[in-house]
Amino acid sequence: QVQLVESGGGLVQAGGSLRLSCAASESIFGIATVGWYRQAPGKQRELVAVITRSGSTNYANSVKGRFTISRDNAKNTNLQMNALKPEDTAVYYCNARTTVNEIWGQGTLVTVSS
Repeated sequence: QVQLVESGGGLVQAGGSLRLSCAASESIFGIATVGWYRQAPGKQRELVAVITRSGSTNYANSVKGRFTISRDNAKNTNLQMNALKPEDTAVYYCNARTTVNEIWGQGTLVTVSS
């Protein structure tokens, strides 16, 4: 079973930056669509950014121009978050989806103070 481990979360002031990383236990990102999702307290989980096998990216309107998803290799994907806002506070999850499987990481907490 492939495992995903997120890292890079933490506490940052509004306007600051964080870089989240998602490491896979196997080389899956070359064949998977990888997404970063987030879930704020009391809210539903939402898609933040996605990168396809071909490298195409898409972003939620709320993070366009501030967040960038990238894939280093088949085992590492990142989410660069700039100009953070208090409303970006959430647990961020990495997701990898192939034609036969869908895998979630355990999440990493991002807290943006005003």
